[in-house]
Amino acid sequence: MKSKRNLYVLALGVFGITTTEFGVIGVLPEIALEFNISIEKAGWLLSAFALIVAVFGPFMLFIFSSFKRKNLLISSLFIFAVANILSAYIENFYGLVIVRMIPAFFHPVYWSIALSVAEKTSDPNDKSKAVGIIFSGLTLATVLGVPLATLMSDLFSWQSSFLLTAIINIIALAGVQFLLPAIEGEAKSPMVFNTKIFYSKLLWTNLFIAFFTIAAMYSTYGYMADFLQKVTRMNGKEISIMLFLFGTVGILGNKAAGKYMSRFPFQTTLFFLIVLSAIHILIYCYGSLFVPMIWIIGFWGLIHSGGFLISNVNVTSSVSDSSEFINSIFTSCGNFAVMAGTLLGGFWITHYGIENILWSSFIAITLALISLFIRKKMRA
Repeated sequence: MKSKRNLYVLALGVFGITTTEFGVIGVLPEIALEFNISIEKAGWLLSAFALIVAVFGPFMLFIFSSFKRKNLLISSLFIFAVANILSAYIENFYGLVIVRMIPAFFHPVYWSIALSVAEKTSDPNDKSKAVGIIFSGLTLATVLGVPLATLMSDLFSWQSSFLLTAIINIIALAGVQFLLPAIEGEAKSPMVFNTKIFYSKLLWTNLFIAFFTIAAMYSTYGYMADFLQKVTRMNGKEISIMLFLFGTVGILGNKAAGKYMSRFPFQTTLFFLIVLSAIHILIYCYGSLFVPMIWIIGFWGLIHSGGFLISNVNVTSSVSDSSEFINSIFTSCGNFAVMAGTLLGGFWITHYGIENILWSSFIAITLALISLFIRKKMRA
């Protein structure tokens, strides 16, 4: 699988499953209103999904290690499509949470295989760029998936947003089925599960950096729609446009992160965390002003999009083997962070108000910076 086309096909699947996970961000206010619950409780739809991925990621990969990779990719996308269709017809909030948890078991399977293929089929110097192509699916979900789901909810109903997500997954399934060839060498190279990597202090340090970085990102971003609605006073269509802007500029951010992480991993990570802090300060100061927030959202999306890629490269560079296994560990770590960030943001909203949610991200950013400098000292 040396063609970039195959990586873009895999990225299409990432677009589908990531839209399922994060597409709910833009419709949380409508779901909270529909079921007469708090926005914090509605956030369970995001945090419960992330919890399943985090806890069961490596185990699911181990269970299916003897299956053909391409079949696993197709099966995962099929389960995502069915779960989204069911979600559109659930009339009970707890039932909706449970149905959304089902595809979460297969999320790490798809992610781990896709990232592993990108790493194994690229030159060492181009590894970050190849991984960047896979993460472009995440960026595309932010560009199109989340704002489209939000727009569908505003125009029709929150149920229609889940049906749209189901269609996206069906299209991704068709792409993988008909455009992706059999994954080279899968019969000769079974998945490796080298548990000795857990003795690596470098791995644990990079996992902490990734955890706090992603938690900082989603502590605020997870409630972006609610913030724009209640603080900036935007309506549904305006929020959809802002989410689209956020994701569109993110394409450039994701590309830049892939370019510079290969050569300057410490400097790129440090720059990301510092600029993310500065943007949150601007949101806190000007979040109630309509026009300034448009500019802030543009810069926010530019920086935010590179966070997952930067975190992935930091973690996977800690060890030299066990490609699928280390990517499943990263996927678990990342989703633990999404869950923790969402819960922290929800806690902050409940106790200090949506207008002060930015401070919850500062806590995580500070811990990420501390971990980053600890890693630098370890390598000195």
